[in-house]
Amino acid sequence: MPSKKRPRPRPRRRGVGQPPAMHPRNRYTESPPDFALLASLYPSLRPFVSSPSSSSSSSSRASIDWTDPAATRELSRVLLLHDHGVHWWIPDGQLCPTVPNRSNYIHWIEDLLASDLIPESSVSDGRVRGFDIGTGANCIYPLLGASLLGWSFVGSDVTDVALEWAKRNVESNPHLAELIEVRNANDSSSSVIDNTESLELESKKDCYCGPPILLGVVKDGESFDFCMCNPPFFESIEVAGLNPKTSCGGTAAEMVCSGGERAFITRIIKDSVSLKHSFRWFTSMVGRKVNLKFLVSKAHEVGASVVKTTEFVQGQTARWGLAWSFLPPTKKFIAASAQVKNHSSFMLEGLQRQIGAFQILKSVESFFIAIGASCKSDLSTFCVNVTISDEQTCNLSNSDVSNKSDCATNGISFRVSVFEQIPGTLLVKGSSLQKENLPSGLFSSLFSQLEEALKTEFVHKSP
Repeated sequence: MPSKKRPRPRPRRRGVGQPPAMHPRNRYTESPPDFALLASLYPSLRPFVSSPSSSSSSSSRASIDWTDPAATRELSRVLLLHDHGVHWWIPDGQLCPTVPNRSNYIHWIEDLLASDLIPESSVSDGRVRGFDIGTGANCIYPLLGASLLGWSFVGSDVTDVALEWAKRNVESNPHLAELIEVRNANDSSSSVIDNTESLELESKKDCYCGPPILLGVVKDGESFDFCMCNPPFFESIEVAGLNPKTSCGGTAAEMVCSGGERAFITRIIKDSVSLKHSFRWFTSMVGRKVNLKFLVSKAHEVGASVVKTTEFVQGQTARWGLAWSFLPPTKKFIAASAQVKNHSSFMLEGLQRQIGAFQILKSVESFFIAIGASCKSDLSTFCVNVTISDEQTCNLSNSDVSNKSDCATNGISFRVSVFEQIPGTLLVKGSSLQKENLPSGLFSSLFSQLEEALKTEFVHKSP
């Protein structure tokens, strides 16, 4: 039987200066997959596992070739079976999920449901019910949510292959089958629904023109605790296939739609207005930070009472979670505008294919060395720690009249990290390494100069 909702431990906060990491309740946070051990237990994984090189100083662990779709699929199969007791498979070409990353999303929703941001569910039996938009052939979110937490799910999709294999994966796990329904969104009670009257679109690129997503797929009288979605991030299959470092597969239906994730999630936001009483939380994953800001604004625009975001990190890939609700908040939120900003970030978009995190990180280091800072790079995590002495902080502050008040402060230290977003797009993020607040004027000024320098070198430069 599905488990009832119960209070969960609050997630641990990151320490000052620590980069974002996996969710603290993710089983892989403290114990990453041991490829060598798994290969010894599952012979089918052995061909895809490379032994550590004796000459390599960067790692003493066995590794997986992430560019091989067969390797990533077999690893996901083994992890689901070994750690979750789930039997699973997908055919060639279908989107292959990374189990640790997908677990992050499940645990974040668990946090939302256990929080006191909105009133508790009035359902007497306390069963958690979720709706997975575009569940895919892998059906990963329902399988994880059911196996980890006993949640029940409806998983929707539109392609024959996705629907067939999602059902196969559910049926291969009889202990979970009663918890998961796979639903054909093409059998909805309406065709493509356009309720643009409820939300004015800023441009045609924000207009979604595909199959129904929520409206018409959610049945009359149904209620859910949440919906979740791994949306089609890209606007074209050519862009989707540019990243040479990973190979998670994926069909055009799974990865691409007109307008990309921005248009797709905008449609979810629009649908949520009509379904505000059917869901406690609406959520989606977001691939680009610039889209996150736009979508947060849209959620507020349609009248969401609570909007929350989070960051998911696996390796050097960063994604965001967006959640909103129309239920009245249980407490007032204190505006954060008066808080001192100890972090900053910007996007580098339109990069040539050969430009990656390594090149950006070396330029970040060169930029700060040129102004007299001390730098220490860590190429394994693609970050550089920057320290600026008391004297140099004063000199830099005096170079800008608006920052002279910062001259009385001590030296500063912060970390600059580089994360992959989508092919051709990187996120550069700075965060404090000290307990006291950074001199905001100087920090913002330096980061603006860094952004201008990197965009001049890598974005505006002619091919």
